[in-house]
Formats: sequence, structure tokens, C-alpha cells
Amino acid sequence: MIYTICMMGKVDFFIDSADPQEIKKALSLGLVDGVTTNPSLMAKEGRKPSEVIREIADLVQGPISAEVLATDAKGMIEEGKKLARIHDNVTIKLPMTEEGIVALGWFSQNNIKTNLTLVFSPLQALVAAKNGASFVSPFIGRLDDIGHSGMQLIREIKTIFDNYRMETKILAASVRHPEHVREAALAGAHVATCPYDVLKKIFAHPLTDKGLKAFLSDAKKAGLSV
Repeated sequence: MIYTICMMGKVDFFIDSADPQEIKKALSLGLVDGVTTNPSLMAKEGRKPSEVIREIADLVQGPISAEVLATDAKGMIEEGKKLARIHDNVTIKLPMTEEGIVALGWFSQNNIKTNLTLVFSPLQALVAAKNGASFVSPFIGRLDDIGHSGMQLIREIKTIFDNYRMETKILAASVRHPEHVREAALAGAHVATCPYDVLKKIFAHPLTDKGLKAFLSDAKKAGLSV
């Protein structure tokens, strides 16, 4: 049954960026189904987050995660309402805290999409899904950094969600390299969000480049042309 469910879905690629020019480049590669942003990425742009989100929404058709800065539920809700008004595709990014869960309840009741970020345990993911999160974002790279297994976390979350047919999507975050993307797909993540430099490496392989170089060299020697 789990195999059938997996076969019916697909893996989405999101770009983890707040740079519209970078997002345009990724779009040209056909690798952008959505966008994730955070305050650190927004700070690099030196503009109002609302302006950046509007520009990104004009480029991308899929979900766009916009993170709140407040740490209390009331503040998160007020910020989230403003962000949600920017565009229908905006997904409110909330921290996986008690206050974040309280805010999540309000957004779920009002049919506003959410992404629970900084998830580091299966129980955190379960609480978020039970309260109606659209996405949960396990930070696999940060877990690997401290000697834990980010992929094991994704596998455990996937098992729990499949057990109870939870509709919340697993968004693999803190992706550091293409191997993370491969492992996340095998583990059953619905989405991998990657920096632009990682997206570029997904379809690259040195043997592809070597083979193409050899083909072109042989064609030149033979005097072939189109």
C-alpha cells in the first residue's frame, strides 16, 4: 500500500532563495516548483520582505514560503495575515515552537497554507501535521552536522504520515549537496528545497561532460556538421 502511495506522487524541487534573479536562472532549468525564504535570505536583499515576495510571486506559480519574525502567537498571526494578502501562493512559515503551534491552529482554521520550520524530531512533525500544517521542514543538514541522521528523521516522519494518511508534505530543508536530494527522494520526502548552487549540480555529472567532449572531438575529426 505504501508503495502504491509513493508511486502516485512526485518529488518537487523548491529553491531556497530570496533573490529574484537567482530564481529566474533556476526557472530556466525547469527545477523550480516553489520557493522557500527565511529572514537571513531576505536580509541579503536589502529590501522590504513584502516587495521581494511580490516580485517572486510574479515569477513562480507554486508555493512561496514567507517566514514570520514574531515569536508570540498573536504577533505571528498578525504578520502572517499581512503576508498571506500579498498573493494566494504565499505559505506562512512558522517556527516549530509552542507559540508557533498556537498560530498554526488559527491559520489552519482560516485555510491559510503553512510551513512549520526548524523541525528536528518525528514528534514535532506529528504535532504540526495533527494541527493542519501544509508542510513540515526537517533540517537534515543541521542534524548531520551534530552527528545525527537527517535521512532517518525523514524516514520516520514518512512512516508516521503514511500510517495515518496525513496530508502534510515533508519538505527536506537544510540541503547541502545533491546526495541529500537523492537520499531525501529515496526516503520519501515530497519536496527538497535547495540553494541555487545545489540545484545546478543535480543534473550534472563529470562523465556526462567527458562523454560529450569525446563525441564532439570525434565528430570534428570526421568533419561532421549539422
